[in-house]
Order: sequence, then structure tokens, then C-alpha cells
Amino acid sequence: MNRRNLIKSLGISLGATIISTEALGRIAKDTYSYAIPKNPLHKPFEKAVTAITCGAGNRGNVYGGFATKFPGELDIIGVAEPIPFRNERYAKTHNIEQNNRFNTWEDVFKRPKFADAVIISMPDNLHYAPCMKALEMGYDVLLEKPIAPTEKECRDILAMAKKTGRIVGVCHVLRYAPYFVKMKELIAQGAIGRVMSVQHLEPIEHTHMAHSYVRGNWHNSKETTPILLAKSCHDLDIIKWVINKPSKEIIAMGDLTWFKRENAPEGSTNRCTEGCKVERECPYSAIKEYVERGSRNKVLDIPDDMKDKDERKNFIINKLNTTNYGRCVYRMDNDQPDHYITSIRFADAVTANFSMEAFAGYAGRRTRIFGSMGDIVGDMDELVVTDFRTRKSVTLKPKAEDVEGYTNAGHGGGDYNLAHDFVQAVAHQDPKMLTSTIDESIESHLMGFMAEKSRKTKRVEAIKV
Repeated sequence: MNRRNLIKSLGISLGATIISTEALGRIAKDTYSYAIPKNPLHKPFEKAVTAITCGAGNRGNVYGGFATKFPGELDIIGVAEPIPFRNERYAKTHNIEQNNRFNTWEDVFKRPKFADAVIISMPDNLHYAPCMKALEMGYDVLLEKPIAPTEKECRDILAMAKKTGRIVGVCHVLRYAPYFVKMKELIAQGAIGRVMSVQHLEPIEHTHMAHSYVRGNWHNSKETTPILLAKSCHDLDIIKWVINKPSKEIIAMGDLTWFKRENAPEGSTNRCTEGCKVERECPYSAIKEYVERGSRNKVLDIPDDMKDKDERKNFIINKLNTTNYGRCVYRMDNDQPDHYITSIRFADAVTANFSMEAFAGYAGRRTRIFGSMGDIVGDMDELVVTDFRTRKSVTLKPKAEDVEGYTNAGHGGGDYNLAHDFVQAVAHQDPKMLTSTIDESIESHLMGFMAEKSRKTKRVEAIKV
């Protein structure tokens, strides 16, 4: 087989679905790039889907960015956001009329239905009530993960979606990332034989952990959701989705070990800006992170027109003096585990181990899938597929349109792919356009709830869907 025909058989150049073990056995070790084709279910529609965004923070702006880039698909005509700066900026970006700007989500639903869909991108503990109300009033919903903080609330939303016949797209965006789409296709086509087990790692990256789960919005599980749901329900979901087996039971362990008062260095202070004697050598210094590196500081709501360096610096320092983002990571009121492992048994004796780690100098999920005829090793940038019979490998590198400028955005190109599918589903009233409807996504949340129960009870817990 010549090189051109081989590439065609692998489905690399056109993003086709089949990569057989026979084809893998005939190639030398090499690297190929691939792109996932557009969803074949997509059909033209006459006018853009209209939506109201509830929550104009990080994730709200990711989907807002989709609307500005693809105005023929999504038109955001309303916003609910209690922080005036964010409300004003979002309204300006999307040319939202004054009467369609609201302080709270409750205000949105005092009006009769005036859009096709609602995007819920508020804090985790504010997902349930607006989603239930939106469904009751006839809106379709794009719902940020996690669905809701409790199992009962997740099941309630599922029941309401079925009762009303509305679409609920859950933002399990990794299902739409070309990297994981190809991984699932490889397994489905038997490229590594029968799947036996999975190892999956999410390295949060140490400054991301400090930013979001020690200082940030998710630092307290009782006020938001446990970290396994807030951060890693993506991972439980993608393991289940890729191997395509129902989960049966789970066991988990994890603790908050490092980010505690007893580990505060001598000479440290309550805030990094209060003359901390070890700030210069601390890997979690807020001054180094937000002022000097300029990392992750969109949460500080810096005005877009603030260009003067000194003015910008003073603005950020003031935020560090007055918000949690300037507090010492060892002196916060945080309770989220900083390392967490789970073991899961799926149908047909497939086992999986998942590890969430705060203490990594890198990000990007790592996955190893072990099969009877081969294995797959990946790190979000590439997939290496090995055939045991020939001992030959091929490296596949996904091409993806990622989202720039927002912390934890992009997800390997999954965000915009999800948005494309959601507007198609709403425009044609066909939930089959989505792979992450609430019907499909709820199981991984139940896995998360049972994992947390297992972590606290130190028992194996059954997963009952």
C-alpha cells in the first residue's frame, strides 16, 4: 500500500472514523495530523438562535465569544449578571438592549419568554433553580457543568426536561474535542481490541489549583460543589463516554493535605501584599501570579481601556488587598482535596483509575487505554496507537479551533464544537445533534456523587442510574 492510500485508509486527512488494526499493522512509526469533520447531522437554518446568558463571567464569555464569531448561528439578546462591570461589558459586546439587561436570573423569568434558549453559566450552586424555571417556561438550556450540586437536583432537572420536552445540553465539552472524539472512534472500531482498563490523569497545575480551588470561587465545597464535580466531572464523563460501558461501582480516596495553616511558612502573612517575608520564594505568590505574570487576572474585572501599566498594577494590587485572590494559600477557608484518586468498575469487567493532582507543573489530561490487541497513550496534544501484533505505532495529532483568552477555556477545541451542535439542536428541535444531553451526561455526575460518598465513608459504592 502506498503512502497516500495508507493515509486514506487511516482516515487521517479527512477525519474519517475507521482506523483498523490491519491498517496499523502495515505502517511504520510516523506522525499524522487529523481534523474531525463537521457533524453530518447539521442542516441549514434561516435565522440565528437567540439566547439569554445568565452569568457573564469566564464561561459566559466563552459562549459569548462563539456568538460574536458566528453571528448567523447564535445571537445573544439578554444578560443577567449582578456585577455591574461584567453586565455592562457583556451588554456592550452583544449590543443588548437596556430592557434585556438584568441583575439576577430571577428578573429574567419575570418576563414572558423572549428568546429560544438560556445559557446558564453562573456559580455551581445557582444552576438548579434557573434551569428548572427556564424549562418550565419553554426555553431550551445550555447548562454549564456540573448540572447541580446534589443527586436529587440533577434527577429533578432530567425529569423536568422529559416532562417539558425541552433540550438541556450539558457542557461536557471534552466529548466534542477532536482528541477524545478520535479516541472513542479508535476504540469503537477495534483498533486496540477489547478494552481491559484505563488510566486517566488530570494534572490541575499548581497555580490553577491555587487560583480556583484554594483562593477562588470553588475553594469551599459546602458553598459550591466538591472538587471532583466542579473540576473533574469532565474526566469521569470522558472515561465513561470513550469506553462506552455503564459504570457499576466506585471507590475513592483524597485529602486536603498541603493548603492548610499548619504548612504556612514562618514569616508568611494573611495576604501576599502585607509584607510576607517568603513571598518572593513562594510558588503561590499572588503578586507573581496576577501582577508580574498577568496570569488568570480576568477574574479581577480589569477595565478594557486601562492601558497605563502603573494604573493597571495599582488596580490589581487593590484587588489583591480586598479579595480572596490576594490571600495566603495556607490561610484560606478552603476545604477541597488537593489530591484525589478513584477506581471504577464498568460493565464487562473494564476497570479505570482516575487521578486528580494539584501538584503538577503542567496541565493537559493524560490517558492510557489498555486493550487486548494494543494500547493508546495520549496527552491532549497527540494520540499514540500501538498494535501488539506488529509492534508498530502511529501518532495522531488533532487539529482544533481552540478558544483563547479565558482561563480553562478551549478544552481541546470542544467549546466551539459543542456550541455549533447546540444551536443546531435548538434550531431543528433535535437533541440528537448533541452527544451531551442531560440524558447522556447524568451518569458521570452520579459517579461523582458516589465517589464523594466513598471518600467520606471509606466504602465501595454502587452506581445506580
